[in-house]
Amino acid sequence: MHFETRAIRVGQEPDPATGAIITPIYATTNFQRSSIDQQNGYSYSRVSNPTRAAAEQCLAALENGKYGLLFASGMAAEVALLGLLRPGDHVVCTRDVYGGTISMWKHLAPQRGISVSYADMRCLDAVEAAIQPNTRMLWLESPTNPLTYVLDIRALAEIGRRRGLLTVIDNTFATPYLQNPLDMGIDIVVHSVTKYLGGHSDVLGGALVFNRDDLHEPLWDQQAIGGAVLSPFESWLLLRGMKTLAVRMRAHCENAMRIAHYLAEHPKVERVLYPGLPDHPQHALAKQQMRDFGGMIAVYLKADRAGVDRFCRSLRLFNLASSLGGVESLIGYPATMSHEGLTPEERAERGITDNLVRLSVGIEHVEDLIADLEGALAVL
Repeated sequence: MHFETRAIRVGQEPDPATGAIITPIYATTNFQRSSIDQQNGYSYSRVSNPTRAAAEQCLAALENGKYGLLFASGMAAEVALLGLLRPGDHVVCTRDVYGGTISMWKHLAPQRGISVSYADMRCLDAVEAAIQPNTRMLWLESPTNPLTYVLDIRALAEIGRRRGLLTVIDNTFATPYLQNPLDMGIDIVVHSVTKYLGGHSDVLGGALVFNRDDLHEPLWDQQAIGGAVLSPFESWLLLRGMKTLAVRMRAHCENAMRIAHYLAEHPKVERVLYPGLPDHPQHALAKQQMRDFGGMIAVYLKADRAGVDRFCRSLRLFNLASSLGGVESLIGYPATMSHEGLTPEERAERGITDNLVRLSVGIEHVEDLIADLEGALAVL
């Protein structure tokens, strides 16, 4: 079954009670039992809910996974993975990574006795060198947030297998439409379904998808006992969003490619990082492991911080906002938004400078988006 068909059909059979084509929102906390010794598949919505189960099944199918678990946010899904680690364990994380993930390693992991080291995972030797005797997990992100670096997923998964480590990847930027890390040997895929999977900036949620049977019980415990589950209504919104993921991603990619080329040639732009551009440092790798290049662009402007602020405030179609992956175009300023929790030194080390902006290219008409950028660049 092709991707587009799975997105619309898997887990979404007509409702047996009414024949409804669209999966109902089961807005209930309780389910009636057959007897004191037997339940009818569902008991309590924190533990399981039919709407959430449908969305979990659909997302797992899109990622070519066996299991899918949905959480109340992307960070709730990430924090659940801490439950696979024990005091004294160590994690190697890619250096260019979402700021919320860095905050988790900085603030929550030490409370559990878990340590982390950052490595430039574009260099496999650097990853090998960062692994310690107590390392238990490799944490990847590709393309990375905010600089769109692309990691060699298969090679990193092989290092994990060889060294006996769990491998985790945040696949939010790419989505399962553009790449399936489980097929490349990764153990667990993480998503912020708030972004492209929901696609309309109206659902907050996170997900874990995996194939390994030995991970199901411990991760299900983190979801069901931890309790940070996706609500029935937001599960329904996610199902609605995933139905159009393929057509939306095609439009995101097409628009982003046009805009990346436009910006790369503009005299007021210092540098553009987009995996689809031939001068992107991992362009060849992106062509090999991705089906297209996504909707995220990192742009270094020829401007100081005040100039960047004027640029952002001059935009009319690119809204200045923190998230990404919706049908509407957004611009982010990583230094004060996604990566505001880092010190100035940490941001500088990662290339998050005062002239960096991050574009989440939406699916509006591309000529309108280019005209919006042209007008804002004129103020620099």
